Amino acid sequence: MSILDFLLGRPLSSREEQGQRIAVLAGIAIFGLDALSSAAYGPEAALTVMRPLGALGNQYLVPISLLIVALLTIVFFSYRQTIAAYPGGGGSYTVARENLGSSAGLLAGSALMIDYILNVAVGISAGVGALVSAAPSLQPHTLLLCLGILAAITLINLRGLREAGLVFMAPTYLFVGSLLLAIGIGIFKTLAAGGEPTPVVAPPAFPPQIAAVGWWLLLKAFASGCAAMTGVEAVSNGVTAFRQPVVQSAQRTLGIIIAILIALLGGIAWLGQAYHIGATDPGGPGYQSMLSQLLGAIAGRGAFYYVAISSVVVVLVLSSNTSFADFPRLCRVIAETGYLPNSFGARGRRLVYSEGIIVLAVISGVLLIVFGGVTDRLIPLFAIGAFLAFTLSQAGMVMHWKRTGGRHARHSIVVNAVGATATGITVVVILSAK
Repeated sequence: MSILDFLLGRPLSSREEQGQRIAVLAGIAIFGLDALSSAAYGPEAALTVMRPLGALGNQYLVPISLLIVALLTIVFFSYRQTIAAYPGGGGSYTVARENLGSSAGLLAGSALMIDYILNVAVGISAGVGALVSAAPSLQPHTLLLCLGILAAITLINLRGLREAGLVFMAPTYLFVGSLLLAIGIGIFKTLAAGGEPTPVVAPPAFPPQIAAVGWWLLLKAFASGCAAMTGVEAVSNGVTAFRQPVVQSAQRTLGIIIAILIALLGGIAWLGQAYHIGATDPGGPGYQSMLSQLLGAIAGRGAFYYVAISSVVVVLVLSSNTSFADFPRLCRVIAETGYLPNSFGARGRRLVYSEGIIVLAVISGVLLIVFGGVTDRLIPLFAIGAFLAFTLSQAGMVMHWKRTGGRHARHSIVVNAVGATATGITVVVILSAK
C-alpha cells in the first residue's frame, strides 16, 4: 500500500459517485456543523461586546437573540425556495448571476468564499478556545493546536465527502444531545426556582459597568451575535451532494438544522440570563466560554460537564468542515463560468475538488497565524459575507419568480422579498457596527 493510499484511501472511479452521495442524517453533520456550532459562540460574541455594561448587559441577551431567531426563520423559508428552484447547487452565486447579472453573482460568490475561509479560522479557534477554558494550561499552545486541527480536517476531507460524513456524525449528535439535555435540565431548575435558579458552580462576577446603554452598543452586539447565522446557506450550495430525491432531502436537512439551531439559541440565551452569565475577557487569563459557565452553573463540573464540553470543543473544531464541503463546490461552479482556473473543477482521487480544499486550508492557516488563533479577534470580520450573500440570493429569487411566473409565484415573491429586505437591513447594521 502506498503512502497516498494509506492517507487518502484508494482512488475512486467516476461510476462510484452515486455511492458517495449522502442521506439526511449525514447531511446534517456535513452541511449543518457550521450553523449548529455557531450557537456556541454567537451569543457569547454578543455578550462580549456588552461587557462594558457589566451586569446590565446580560439583560439584553434574550431580546437580541429573539431578533436573530426571527431573521433565521425568514432566511429558512427563503432558502427552502432556493433549493427547489436551483437543484443544481451553487446557491447565492448561481441565483445572483442568473437573475441580477455577472457582477452581482461575482459579488455574492466572493462574499461566500471569504465567509467560508473565515468560518474555518473562527470555528477552529472557537473550538480551541473552549478547550482552553476547560484546561487553562493549554493556553500558550493555542495557535499550535489550531494549526494541527486544521491539518487533520484537511486530510479527512481529501478522503471524500462520504467518509467525512461518517467521521462527523457521532460528535454532531453528541453535541446536540448534550446541549439539549443541559437546556432541558436548566429550564426545569429555573422554573422550579421561580426564575432564579441557584448555580451549582457560580459563574465569574460581572465586570464593573463603565458605559451607558446606547443604540450603537446594542447594534454592535446584534451584529456580533449574527455570527450565529453563518452556514445557513450551506445546504443550498451543496444540493447535488444528496441522494435522490435531492430537493426533498436537502429541504428536510435544512429544516432540521434550523429547528435545532433555534432551540439551542433560544435556550442558551434564556438560561444565560437566568443564571446571570457574562462574557469573560477573550484571550485573557481566566477566560471561560459562555457555554462552559452555563454548563457548570446547570450541572456542575462532573462527568456530564466534561462530556458536554468535549462535544462542544470537537464540534466547534469540526464546524469548519461545512466550508470544506462547500468552498470547493462553489469554486467549481465559478470555474465553470470562467472566473477561476479550470483546475478548480477537476476532481481528485476521491472524487472531491482537491484544489479548492487545499487552497481553503492554506488561506485559513495564514489567518489563524496572523490573528493568533483567538476567536474574538476574528469575529469582527465574520458574518458580513454571509448576509451579503443572503441578500443578493433573495433579491435574485424575487427576479426569478417574476420571470418564470407560475401558480405560486406571488407567494414566493413575497417570501423572498421579505428575506431580501430583512437581510439587507442586517448587512447595513453589521457594516455600520463593524
